[in-house]
Amino acid sequence: MLDSLGHWQDAWQNLQRLGLTYVLTAFIGWDREREAHSAGLRTFPIVGMASCGYLLALGSQPDVAAQSRVLQGLITGIGFVGGGAILKEGATVKGTATAASIWNAGVIGASVAMGHIQIAIILAALNLFTLRALLPIKFWIDRKSSPDS
Repeated sequence: MLDSLGHWQDAWQNLQRLGLTYVLTAFIGWDREREAHSAGLRTFPIVGMASCGYLLALGSQPDVAAQSRVLQGLITGIGFVGGGAILKEGATVKGTATAASIWNAGVIGASVAMGHIQIAIILAALNLFTLRALLPIKFWIDRKSSPDS
């Protein structure tokens, strides 16, 4: 009976970690969705949860080499997903901030899975700050560098 209780406690902890990852990455996805980018409200939580889930599946005492291989695979795979968010229209390239944010969503999930909750929260907050607060500065720079100005 006691062993069964331990499994439920692990399941509850895993559910909490996946839920936190979902919430942190959904905020970023919501921002991208609001701006009508190629990836948004569905993509970001899925990337974050998948990253978190892969590391949680290793268990509480993972082999360092196995953990390293999983992290390497995640970095590569998330880069591939992010690459799909980058769009080229003539001489203009769009979606690089969305692609970088997708990559960050994976790191948020991995951080939560590894118990580094504070890192995940900071990454999510800085990602949102960069997307929102720096956008007016980007528009100003783009306006200044445009040939029409």
